[in-house]
Order: sequence, then structure tokens, then C-alpha cells
Amino acid sequence: MLLRPVKALWFEVLVARRDLPSALASLAAGGEVELESQEQASAAQLAPRLRAMLEEYGHLAQRFGIYWPPAASAFEPAAEPESIGAGALTRLRAWAAVADPLVTQMQQLAHERIELTYLRRLLSQARAPLPPLDRILNAGPVLAGRIYLLEKGGEPPPLPDTILAQRVDCLEHGYLVAVGPRAQLEKLDEGLSVLKARRLALPAALQAASEQDFSPRLEARLTQIDRTRRQLDAQLSACSVEHDLAAALADMAVIGWFAEAVPELVRTDHFVRITGWTSAARGEQLRSRLAAAGLHHLIHFAAPPPQLLRPIVLRNPRWVRPFEAFARLLGVPGANEADPSVLLAVLAPLMFGFMFGDVGQGGVLVLAGLALRKRFAAAELLIAGGVAAMVFGCLFGSVFAQEGLLPALWLHPLQAPLTLLEIGLAGGSVVILLGLALDALESYWGGEAKRWWASRAGLVVSYLAALGCVADRRAVWLVPLGLAWYCAGEVAGAKRRLAQLGASLGEAIETLLQLLVNTLSFVRVGAFALAHAGLAAAINALCAGIGPRWLAILGLILGNAVLILIEGLVVGIQTTRLVLFEFFIRFLRGSGRALKPLRAPPVAIPLQLSREST
Repeated sequence: MLLRPVKALWFEVLVARRDLPSALASLAAGGEVELESQEQASAAQLAPRLRAMLEEYGHLAQRFGIYWPPAASAFEPAAEPESIGAGALTRLRAWAAVADPLVTQMQQLAHERIELTYLRRLLSQARAPLPPLDRILNAGPVLAGRIYLLEKGGEPPPLPDTILAQRVDCLEHGYLVAVGPRAQLEKLDEGLSVLKARRLALPAALQAASEQDFSPRLEARLTQIDRTRRQLDAQLSACSVEHDLAAALADMAVIGWFAEAVPELVRTDHFVRITGWTSAARGEQLRSRLAAAGLHHLIHFAAPPPQLLRPIVLRNPRWVRPFEAFARLLGVPGANEADPSVLLAVLAPLMFGFMFGDVGQGGVLVLAGLALRKRFAAAELLIAGGVAAMVFGCLFGSVFAQEGLLPALWLHPLQAPLTLLEIGLAGGSVVILLGLALDALESYWGGEAKRWWASRAGLVVSYLAALGCVADRRAVWLVPLGLAWYCAGEVAGAKRRLAQLGASLGEAIETLLQLLVNTLSFVRVGAFALAHAGLAAAINALCAGIGPRWLAILGLILGNAVLILIEGLVVGIQTTRLVLFEFFIRFLRGSGRALKPLRAPPVAIPLQLSREST
């Protein structure tokens, strides 16, 4: 039944210990399995060996991660997680022993290149003549020279008269070239470090350079550094291939996934029992995937442990699934709660289209939904709303806010405002009655049908009588009858009947007033339809007074764009508000728990590092 959510199935799978990673990857492939054990503890907490492996991997990643190649994409583990991690760490350690001196040299060259790049910018972008940089940086022993890299717009502290300094502003940074007594410059180092200034050092390769060949030797050193780094990169790549580093990184990704996503599993010397929940209807998908992976297994679907909270699964047709987002705003429906998604697939587009009736503007929403649905799942709601807007646009005779281009199949909104308000009110009554009917259905599912008929059915009678007063005032006499019905059902079986009678009467009157107020809220559906038509008429009137035709057409285009963006947003918000606060409040509590599918194993553990950070 589409209105009733279903409970997830409990499954138990028995596999050999060496097949555990492959079995978990096969189960995760369909996105319909959540693993859970009765112990409620993670493997990372209960398996010290795995935790130690991940800690060692983290230290290696901190030191070498930015120099590692991409992990292998194939997932072919055929051993226990401990064996996979041990083999991967053995290869990582062997690689690190060879790569450590290469990485150290690369880091030194990278630091030197940064220093030289800042010096090159100073030489090329300085607008005033500079003193010889080689003499500045090689000053001594009494005097000392400094070149500081300043933040853009940063100002150095006041300098004593004994320090000679020149400020140089370049495109990206500012520089300060200073010469003075060594002791005073050391104090200046401390003051500028607080201002995040960087002291530039002269690399050893340029310390003996003269003023004439300083710049050429700087460029030659940069070229040599780039050539050396390429050679070191090639050596690192060869080392990675020799130690099969890509496969080792993929194996460590499996260990990280296992420790994070997989709960503690019951294991013996030779077998592992995997337990959890599945959203599959009969579980055949799990059996077929395990068989397709060539895994020897036993699978069993049994009654779940009573102490575990069973996940809820919503099974709706493809065209209904986008509307599940409305119910999820309040939570997942419980096992004895109705899933209103199939009703919303009709009601929500009808309300939206009625308030936003226009063939052209609805078509724009449809195109926008088609363009965005692959990136945003909620964009499919635009398609349904746009189609409904086009239908009502045909009924209202509106195309891009223009009336007359298409004959109205029903009416023009501004010519029949009361009709629109009445239809909104009537539609709201239907929605409220649907909510009450779903409440009755939930009572039946929960085994409380007799109680519902003995009490809350009276409120439905009073509500229908109040609505019937519009057609025949004599129906007003049924209102107190329904209230008495509700009170009698609540008082029956109560110990303090008089006190219960007063409380029940007050609750009945309050609930009836809420139902009537909720119904009146749907008048806004007709009001927004009128507002949409009124804004369209205002745009037409403004554009009609514009002289040049091209300018009037431009005004219509801009006016329609404003209507689509602003009015479409407002109408969408009002539709959501009516659904949440006038419809859902009657029956939806969101007491269920959603299934949390086991994610597929990643290719690599993500590293928040970059070579620039070193």
C-alpha cells in the first residue's frame, strides 16, 4: 500500500573471515543496507590493531601524503582487514625509507625557490633604484642587512636613526630593505615577526654573486631548482611503482572505511557474521550480489532483535519520490503513520499551479527543473509545479502575463475574484478532510480504530456540520452533536468523569476552531492567484505606456523574470507552509527512523594537505 511505509528487513550473513571486505563491498554496492549489531560498538573502538594501523597511516600521511600518487581504483581484497592493513603498511614503510631523503631535498628546494621568487619580484617590480642586494644580505660582522617581506599595506614599526631602510611596494607585497647594527636588527626581527613579516635569506648559491651577475645567477638557480625537482619527482614515481604504493593506499582506504562505517561483527576463528537492515523487498538483491561476487555465504532473514529500533523504508513510484522531501521536513513517518507522498504528488502541484497559473512562466520552470534535476534532486519539484502552472495557465488564458494570446478555457482571475477564493476554501476543506481520514487510517493500523470512532469521529461530524452551514444553516445543530459524541467517548472509562468531561469539552472546541482556522488559511491559495494575475496586469500596464516597441518588449521580459523569481519563490513557500502546518498537523508525527545505507568503500582516505603547505 502506497500510503503505509514498510519496515526494513533484518538480515544475517555468514562469510569466511578472508572474504569479509569483499562481502561488505558487495552489500554496500546497492545503497540499501545498514549494518547494525546488538553491541552497538564500532570496529575502530574494539579492534586495537586496526586503530594502531590507522594512527601509523595518519603519521605517514602527514609527512608524505602530498607526494603520494592517486590510490588504485580497483577493490579486490581477499583477506581479513588486519592482513590487508599489515601488508599495506609494510609497503608504505618500505616506500618511506627510500623516499624520505628525496622528500627532504624537495622540501628544501621548494623553500629556496619561494625565497628566490620573492627576490625576483623585488628586482623586477621595484620602481626606485635598489641598493646591491648581495652586499645587503652579506653585510657583517658589525653591521647586518635584512630584506623583509611585508603584508600588502602593512607598515613596519618606527625605526631608530642608526638603521637605514628603504620601503619598496610591489604588486603582491611590500618589501623593507634595512641595514644597521646587528643587535638592533635582531630586535627589529622580533618586532616584524609579530606583524607577520617574513625575513628573506640569501641562498648559498647566490652569496658569492656580484652586483652585476646577481640577477642572471638568480634566474639560473631557479632553472636548476626546477630541473632538480623534476628529477626527484621521477625518482619518487619510480619508487611508488616499485613498492606498489597506489594499491597500498587503496588498501588503507578500505581499512579506514571498515573502521568508520562497520560495526563490531561476531567472529570465530574462520567465519564472520554480518548483521543489519536492508530496504530490499525480499532480500533477493543481497543474495544475488553476493553470488555475483563469487563469495561462499549463508544468508538468513529473521526477526530482528527486540531491543533495536527498526528503520522505516518509503517505497514509492519514481514520480512520487521527489515529494518525500515534504514529509522528511518533519521526520520519517513511523510504522503506523501514513506516508503522504503520493497525495502530495497531486495536491502540491495543484496548489502551486493554481497560485502561479501561466503557460509561459510554467514552461520556464519546467525547463529549469529539467536542467537542474541531475545536480539537485529537489529541482524535480519544479517540473511538476511548472506543468501544473501551464495547465492552469491554459484555464486562465495567461501566457507570459499576457491575456488574449490564448483563450481562457475557464475564467480570467481578475474577472472572478470571489470564485477563486471560494475554490481555495473548498480545496482547503478537502485537504483537511484528507488529513482527518489519514488520522483514522493510522488509528486502524495501530489497533485503536474503536477508540477513534468513539471519540474523534465526533470532531469530524462537527467539522462537516460547520462546513455544511454554508449550504444549509440547519446543519449548525449537528455541531454540538459531534462535540457531545467526542466528549462521550473521552469520558467513557474515565475515573473522574466530571473533570474529564470539562477537559474533553474544552479540547473539542479548541480542535474544531483549529480545523476551521486551518481551512480559512487555504483562502490564501485564491488570494495568491489573484495577486499573480494583478502583478501580471500591472506589468502589462507599465509596458503599454512605453513608447519604443523594443523597450516595451524588454520591459515584459524583465517583468516576467521578476514574476518567476519572486512570485515563484513566494508561492513555493506558501505551498510548503500549507502542507506542513495545515495538512501534516492532523496525522504526521515523524516518529520513524530512516535507513542509513552503508556507503561504498572509498578509493583513498582524503588528505587535507598540499605541497604549498610544506
